[in-house]
Amino acid sequence: MNIIRFLKTWTLPVSMMAGAASYFIYVNMPFFAPTRPYANSVVGVVQPVLIFSMLFLTFCKISFKEMKLKRWHLWHALIQATLFTVLAGVLIVLPMLHSRVIVESAMLCLLCPTATAAAVVTSKLGGSAASTTTYTIIINLLVAAMAPLLLPLAHPHDGLTFLPTFNMILHKVFPMLICPLLAAWAVRRFCPPLHRMMLKVKDLAFYLWAVALAIAIAVTVKAIVHSTVPVEYQLCIAVVSLVCCLFQFAIGKLIGRRYGEEMEGGQALGQKNTVFIIWMGYTFLSPVTAVAGGFYSVWHNIINSWQLRKAQDRS
Repeated sequence: MNIIRFLKTWTLPVSMMAGAASYFIYVNMPFFAPTRPYANSVVGVVQPVLIFSMLFLTFCKISFKEMKLKRWHLWHALIQATLFTVLAGVLIVLPMLHSRVIVESAMLCLLCPTATAAAVVTSKLGGSAASTTTYTIIINLLVAAMAPLLLPLAHPHDGLTFLPTFNMILHKVFPMLICPLLAAWAVRRFCPPLHRMMLKVKDLAFYLWAVALAIAIAVTVKAIVHSTVPVEYQLCIAVVSLVCCLFQFAIGKLIGRRYGEEMEGGQALGQKNTVFIIWMGYTFLSPVTAVAGGFYSVWHNIINSWQLRKAQDRS
């Protein structure tokens, strides 16, 4: 019972350590060698299924009438859009900037949309999952519109103009966010008995996220280990991602507090879809910048672990 209590109390730190340890065990044990060519494909299937299931369970518990536009949603979106535009403008005006990789890393951390799991954590912290979900949809749509406009100018690539970039981002966002929302609505509307069953499931979404987090941390460790970035650059990117993380949690909570939703505001702006950062770095910017997503994943989950621990102490 003590072990179970410990795991419930420290779910996220245990998940993060398990993810990091599993990567090193997997790559260093000859027994797993035959499976390594298929590892990326398996992760590419398992992780989306976990995220879909987690979001479906969370959205089943959200009343769609509660998903309303709030003033803090607009402030958050304005902050992200402005900071991204300013940094993109710096890269456009100074294309030969020596610290370009650092600016690109900050740009990704500030532009990146809210993590799909933010609603799960917000709910666990006693906040409104509906309010966080509303902002998650808003910022994903905003990123899908803004990124194709500015990224090709900030970091030109042959063939990556507005429409191809827009389609790529939308293809990445839609299945993992909109589809679980539509599925939950359909179950609520057309299959009330199944919906009632979903409402009785307690904390499963959180533990599914813990498993998905372990996989994400393993992928993050792989990205950092296999990175060809010099150590000094990795340290700079780590510091930049930490500053961006702390800033966004702080300003998000500050704005949210003004409108009576401090926890929701902090998670919406601070907890990021770090897999999206890594993908954006590899696809549209310098592959080096993908490391920023790995470090950000560590920082925001440390903050989440601390917040969840505080919430448990209060209860």
